[in-house]
Amino acid sequence: MHLTTLLSGIAMGESPRWHDNRLWFADWGAQEIAAVGVDGSRERILATPFGLPFSIDWLRDGRLLIVAGRQGQLLRQSANGVLVVHAELGPIGPGAWNEIVVDGRDNIYVNGGPGLIALIRPGGAVRKVADGIDFANGMAVTADNSTLIVAESHGKRLTAFKIGVDGTLSNRRIWADLVSGAPDGICLDAEDAVWYADVPNRCCVRVREGGAVLQTVAADRGCFACMLGGDERRTLFILANEWRGMDHIPDVARERTGLVLMHEAPAPGVGWP
Repeated sequence: MHLTTLLSGIAMGESPRWHDNRLWFADWGAQEIAAVGVDGSRERILATPFGLPFSIDWLRDGRLLIVAGRQGQLLRQSANGVLVVHAELGPIGPGAWNEIVVDGRDNIYVNGGPGLIALIRPGGAVRKVADGIDFANGMAVTADNSTLIVAESHGKRLTAFKIGVDGTLSNRRIWADLVSGAPDGICLDAEDAVWYADVPNRCCVRVREGGAVLQTVAADRGCFACMLGGDERRTLFILANEWRGMDHIPDVARERTGLVLMHEAPAPGVGWP
Protein backbone atom coordinates (compact mmCIF):
# COMPACT_ATOMS: atom_id res chain seq x y z
CA MET A 1 0.00 0.00 0.00
CA HIS A 2 1.19 3.52 -0.79
CA LEU A 3 2.62 5.59 2.05
CA THR A 4 3.48 9.28 1.97
CA THR A 5 5.81 11.11 4.35
CA LEU A 6 4.30 14.04 6.23
CA LEU A 7 7.29 14.78 8.47
CA SER A 8 10.89 13.61 8.78
CA GLY A 9 13.75 14.40 11.14
CA ILE A 10 12.05 13.18 14.31
CA ALA A 11 14.52 12.04 16.96
CA MET A 12 12.32 9.19 18.24
CA GLY A 13 8.56 9.52 17.84
CA GLU A 14 5.84 7.80 19.86
CA SER A 15 2.25 8.20 21.09
CA PRO A 16 0.52 9.97 18.16
CA ARG A 17 -2.78 11.66 19.03
CA TRP A 18 -5.18 13.60 16.80
CA HIS A 19 -6.07 16.74 18.75
CA ASP A 20 -7.24 20.22 17.70
CA ASN A 21 -6.84 19.38 14.00
CA ARG A 22 -3.19 18.40 14.31
CA LEU A 23 -1.20 15.26 15.01
CA TRP A 24 0.51 15.51 18.39
CA PHE A 25 3.27 13.13 19.44
CA ALA A 26 5.98 12.55 22.01
CA ASP A 27 9.51 12.86 20.65
CA TRP A 28 11.49 10.67 23.02
CA GLY A 29 14.86 11.54 21.57
CA ALA A 30 14.30 15.30 21.68
CA GLN A 31 12.55 15.16 25.08
CA GLU A 32 9.60 17.17 23.82
CA ILE A 33 5.95 17.11 22.87
CA ALA A 34 5.35 18.29 19.31
CA ALA A 35 2.47 18.75 16.88
CA VAL A 36 2.33 18.70 13.09
CA GLY A 37 -0.35 19.98 10.75
CA VAL A 38 -1.46 18.25 7.58
CA ASP A 39 0.67 20.81 5.71
CA GLY A 40 3.77 19.42 7.43
CA SER A 41 4.36 22.42 9.72
CA ARG A 42 5.82 21.28 13.04
CA GLU A 43 5.51 23.08 16.38
CA ARG A 44 7.36 22.30 19.58
CA ILE A 45 4.66 22.37 22.24
CA LEU A 46 6.88 21.90 25.27
CA ALA A 47 10.18 20.45 26.40
CA THR A 48 10.08 17.93 29.21
CA PRO A 49 12.51 18.25 32.15
CA PHE A 50 12.92 14.46 32.14
CA GLY A 51 13.97 11.91 29.54
CA LEU A 52 11.49 9.79 27.57
CA PRO A 53 8.05 11.40 27.77
CA PHE A 54 6.45 8.01 27.10
CA SER A 55 2.91 8.95 26.04
CA ILE A 56 0.28 11.69 26.07
CA ASP A 57 -3.47 12.24 26.21
CA TRP A 58 -5.94 14.86 27.42
CA LEU A 59 -8.56 15.22 30.08
CA ARG A 60 -11.96 16.10 28.66
CA ASP A 61 -11.47 19.74 29.72
CA GLY A 62 -8.40 19.94 27.47
CA ARG A 63 -5.58 19.65 30.00
CA LEU A 64 -2.58 17.73 28.65
CA LEU A 65 -1.32 14.63 30.46
CA ILE A 66 2.18 13.17 30.04
CA VAL A 67 3.47 9.85 31.35
CA ALA A 68 6.88 10.32 32.97
CA GLY A 69 7.41 6.58 32.90
CA ARG A 70 10.78 6.19 34.55
CA GLN A 71 9.77 8.60 37.31
CA GLY A 72 6.58 6.64 38.01
CA GLN A 73 4.44 9.75 37.61
CA LEU A 74 1.57 11.04 35.53
CA LEU A 75 2.05 14.76 34.92
CA ARG A 76 -0.51 17.42 33.98
CA GLN A 77 0.16 20.71 32.24
CA SER A 78 -1.33 23.57 34.26
CA ALA A 79 -2.84 26.75 32.83
CA ASN A 80 0.51 28.57 33.04
CA GLY A 81 2.27 25.74 31.17
CA VAL A 82 4.03 24.28 34.19
CA LEU A 83 3.95 20.50 34.61
CA VAL A 84 2.56 19.27 37.93
CA VAL A 85 2.06 15.78 39.32
CA HIS A 86 -1.44 14.49 38.55
CA ALA A 87 -0.88 11.01 40.02
CA GLU A 88 1.87 8.93 41.59
CA LEU A 89 2.11 5.53 39.90
CA GLY A 90 5.10 4.17 41.82
CA PRO A 91 2.99 2.83 44.72
CA ILE A 92 0.98 0.73 42.23
CA GLY A 93 4.04 -1.07 40.91
CA PRO A 94 7.77 -0.75 40.20
CA GLY A 95 9.44 -0.13 36.87
CA ALA A 96 8.67 2.20 33.98
CA TRP A 97 5.11 3.18 33.08
CA ASN A 98 4.21 3.37 29.43
CA GLU A 99 0.94 4.03 27.57
CA ILE A 100 -2.06 6.16 28.51
CA VAL A 101 -5.66 6.46 27.36
CA VAL A 102 -8.38 8.70 28.80
CA ASP A 103 -11.92 7.52 28.12
CA GLY A 104 -15.00 9.67 27.55
CA ARG A 105 -15.77 9.77 31.29
CA ASP A 106 -12.29 10.99 32.31
CA ASN A 107 -11.16 7.60 33.57
CA ILE A 108 -7.41 7.49 32.98
CA TYR A 109 -5.69 4.17 32.26
CA VAL A 110 -1.89 3.88 32.33
CA ASN A 111 -0.02 0.63 31.79
CA GLY A 112 3.48 -0.64 32.51
CA GLY A 113 4.79 -1.27 35.90
CA PRO A 114 5.52 -4.11 34.66
CA GLY A 115 2.46 -5.87 33.27
CA LEU A 116 -0.03 -3.70 35.14
CA ILE A 117 -2.86 -1.33 34.27
CA ALA A 118 -3.55 1.49 36.72
CA LEU A 119 -6.79 3.46 36.86
CA ILE A 120 -6.86 7.10 37.93
CA ARG A 121 -10.42 8.19 38.65
CA PRO A 122 -11.67 11.77 38.08
CA GLY A 123 -11.50 12.34 41.83
CA GLY A 124 -7.82 11.39 41.89
CA ALA A 125 -8.00 7.89 43.39
CA VAL A 126 -5.37 5.53 41.91
CA ARG A 127 -5.59 1.75 41.93
CA LYS A 128 -4.46 -1.32 40.01
CA VAL A 129 -7.21 -2.76 37.78
CA ALA A 130 -5.31 -5.44 35.82
CA ASP A 131 -2.03 -7.36 35.93
CA GLY A 132 -0.27 -10.15 34.08
CA ILE A 133 -0.09 -8.14 30.83
CA ASP A 134 2.71 -9.52 28.65
CA PHE A 135 4.59 -6.28 27.90
CA ALA A 136 1.75 -3.76 27.78
CA ASN A 137 1.77 -1.20 24.96
CA GLY A 138 -0.98 0.68 23.13
CA MET A 139 -4.49 0.98 24.56
CA ALA A 140 -7.81 2.15 23.15
CA VAL A 141 -11.35 2.50 24.50
CA THR A 142 -14.43 1.96 22.36
CA ALA A 143 -16.65 4.95 21.60
CA ASP A 144 -19.35 3.77 24.02
CA ASN A 145 -16.79 3.58 26.86
CA SER A 146 -17.63 -0.10 27.41
CA THR A 147 -14.40 -1.86 26.38
CA LEU A 148 -10.68 -1.29 26.79
CA ILE A 149 -8.32 -3.02 24.37
CA VAL A 150 -4.63 -3.36 25.19
CA ALA A 151 -1.72 -4.51 23.02
CA GLU A 152 0.37 -7.25 24.59
CA SER A 153 3.56 -6.96 22.54
CA HIS A 154 5.34 -10.05 23.85
CA GLY A 155 2.08 -11.98 24.04
CA LYS A 156 1.42 -11.27 20.34
CA ARG A 157 -2.22 -10.51 21.02
CA LEU A 158 -4.80 -7.84 21.65
CA THR A 159 -6.67 -8.29 24.93
CA ALA A 160 -10.03 -6.75 25.82
CA PHE A 161 -11.64 -5.87 29.16
CA LYS A 162 -15.15 -4.78 30.04
CA ILE A 163 -15.18 -1.36 31.71
CA GLY A 164 -17.45 -1.04 34.73
CA VAL A 165 -19.36 2.08 35.77
CA ASP A 166 -16.57 2.85 38.25
CA GLY A 167 -13.81 2.26 35.68
CA THR A 168 -12.98 -1.23 36.96
CA LEU A 169 -11.84 -3.78 34.36
CA SER A 170 -13.36 -7.28 34.18
CA ASN A 171 -14.21 -10.10 31.76
CA ARG A 172 -10.70 -10.30 30.31
CA ARG A 173 -10.58 -12.04 26.95
CA ILE A 174 -8.32 -12.40 23.93
CA TRP A 175 -9.68 -9.96 21.35
CA ALA A 176 -7.27 -11.12 18.63
CA ASP A 177 -4.46 -13.70 18.53
CA LEU A 178 -1.94 -12.09 16.17
CA VAL A 179 0.21 -15.23 15.76
CA SER A 180 3.46 -13.53 14.68
CA GLY A 181 2.39 -9.92 15.13
CA ALA A 182 4.01 -7.77 17.82
CA PRO A 183 1.49 -4.97 18.54
CA ASP A 184 2.71 -1.63 19.83
CA GLY A 185 0.49 1.45 19.45
CA ILE A 186 -3.15 0.86 18.43
CA CYS A 187 -6.29 2.74 17.36
CA LEU A 188 -9.90 1.85 16.56
CA ASP A 189 -12.06 2.50 13.51
CA ALA A 190 -15.78 2.75 12.83
CA GLU A 191 -15.97 -0.77 11.37
CA ASP A 192 -14.93 -2.31 14.72
CA ALA A 193 -11.43 -3.02 13.50
CA VAL A 194 -8.11 -2.25 15.22
CA TRP A 195 -5.01 -0.91 13.56
CA TYR A 196 -1.80 -1.95 15.31
CA ALA A 197 1.77 -0.81 14.70
CA ASP A 198 4.47 -3.49 14.63
CA VAL A 199 8.14 -2.65 15.20
CA PRO A 200 9.96 -5.92 14.31
CA ASN A 201 7.73 -6.64 11.31
CA ARG A 202 7.94 -3.03 10.07
CA CYS A 203 4.27 -2.60 9.30
CA CYS A 204 0.83 -1.52 10.47
CA VAL A 205 -1.95 -4.10 10.37
CA ARG A 206 -5.75 -3.77 10.45
CA VAL A 207 -7.49 -6.69 12.14
CA ARG A 208 -10.97 -7.79 13.13
CA GLU A 209 -11.92 -9.24 16.49
CA GLY A 210 -10.82 -12.85 16.31
CA GLY A 211 -7.63 -11.99 14.43
CA ALA A 212 -8.64 -11.87 10.76
CA VAL A 213 -6.20 -9.58 8.93
CA LEU A 214 -7.98 -7.00 6.78
CA GLN A 215 -5.03 -4.94 5.57
CA THR A 216 -1.27 -4.63 5.97
CA VAL A 217 0.73 -1.47 5.30
CA ALA A 218 4.48 -2.08 5.04
CA ALA A 219 7.20 0.46 5.88
CA ASP A 220 11.00 0.50 5.63
CA ARG A 221 11.53 0.83 9.41
CA GLY A 222 9.82 -0.10 12.64
CA CYS A 223 6.24 1.15 13.07
CA PHE A 224 5.81 2.20 16.70
CA ALA A 225 2.34 3.68 16.83
CA CYS A 226 -0.57 4.75 14.65
CA MET A 227 -3.55 7.07 14.87
CA LEU A 228 -6.53 7.87 12.66
CA GLY A 229 -6.99 11.57 12.11
CA GLY A 230 -7.15 14.23 9.42
CA ASP A 231 -10.32 15.08 7.51
CA GLU A 232 -13.14 12.92 8.93
CA ARG A 233 -10.37 10.94 10.71
CA ARG A 234 -9.79 8.90 7.55
CA THR A 235 -6.00 9.24 7.43
CA LEU A 236 -3.84 6.68 9.17
CA PHE A 237 -0.80 8.43 10.64
CA ILE A 238 2.14 6.15 11.46
CA LEU A 239 5.14 7.00 13.61
CA ALA A 240 8.08 5.00 12.30
CA ASN A 241 11.69 4.92 13.51
CA GLU A 242 14.83 2.89 13.17
CA TRP A 243 15.05 0.62 16.23
CA ARG A 244 18.21 -0.78 17.80
CA GLY A 245 17.00 -1.20 21.39
CA MET A 246 16.46 1.10 24.37
CA ASP A 247 20.20 1.48 24.98
CA HIS A 248 20.65 2.94 21.49
CA ILE A 249 17.91 5.58 21.60
CA PRO A 250 20.57 8.35 21.89
CA ASP A 251 22.26 7.10 18.70
CA VAL A 252 18.98 6.94 16.77
CA ALA A 253 18.00 10.35 18.15
CA ARG A 254 21.18 11.92 16.83
CA GLU A 255 20.49 10.47 13.39
CA ARG A 256 16.83 11.62 13.53
CA THR A 257 15.46 8.63 11.65
CA GLY A 258 11.86 9.18 12.78
CA LEU A 259 9.05 9.81 10.30
CA VAL A 260 5.35 10.56 10.29
CA LEU A 261 3.86 8.52 7.46
CA MET A 262 0.34 8.77 6.05
CA HIS A 263 -2.00 6.25 4.48
CA GLU A 264 -5.63 6.59 3.36
CA ALA A 265 -7.77 4.41 5.63
CA PRO A 266 -10.95 2.56 4.64
CA ALA A 267 -12.88 3.62 7.76
CA PRO A 268 -12.72 6.66 10.08
CA GLY A 269 -11.28 6.60 13.56
CA VAL A 270 -13.53 6.31 16.61
CA GLY A 271 -13.19 5.94 20.36
CA TRP A 272 -10.38 7.05 22.60
CA PRO A 273 -7.71 8.28 22.10
